[in-house]
Amino acid sequence: MTTGRSTTVSCLIAAPPERIYRAFLDAEAVATWLPPGSMTGIVHAFEGWEGGAFSMSLVYPDDETSQLGKTSEKTDRFEGRFARLVPDQQIVWVTVFDSEDESFSGEMTLTTTLLPVDGGTVVTMVCEDIPSGIRLEDNEEGCRLTLDKLAAFVGG
Repeated sequence: MTTGRSTTVSCLIAAPPERIYRAFLDAEAVATWLPPGSMTGIVHAFEGWEGGAFSMSLVYPDDETSQLGKTSEKTDRFEGRFARLVPDQQIVWVTVFDSEDESFSGEMTLTTTLLPVDGGTVVTMVCEDIPSGIRLEDNEEGCRLTLDKLAAFVGG
């Protein structure tokens, strides 16, 4: 089921596309930079190649009271696959949240594009078919926070 709901977030990261691309294919790296804000990540399975599957949980801090998890009170668990990989240029993930609430179900596609420019790489994340239970502004903010952590992780 497609929802037609999408967001786009971009930022300049002062690192080459190769370094950023590698950060998407390493389970430990993804667990470090993907969780937005003060959330933490737990990787359950990770096959970092085109067609490979992954499973992960994003965990809210114990003192978080403004948001509830989609899977449990403090956890957003999801699984997906690497739908397309273009080395140093593009990563396409298709993800599904583990939730009993139908408003969080369905496949969401995250396409990340890496464009080399003077001073680094413009990283653009496009989320498509965002489940209706996720507020678009929350998705945008989460992507911004994730990109901030990615920049810090790759040294940009």
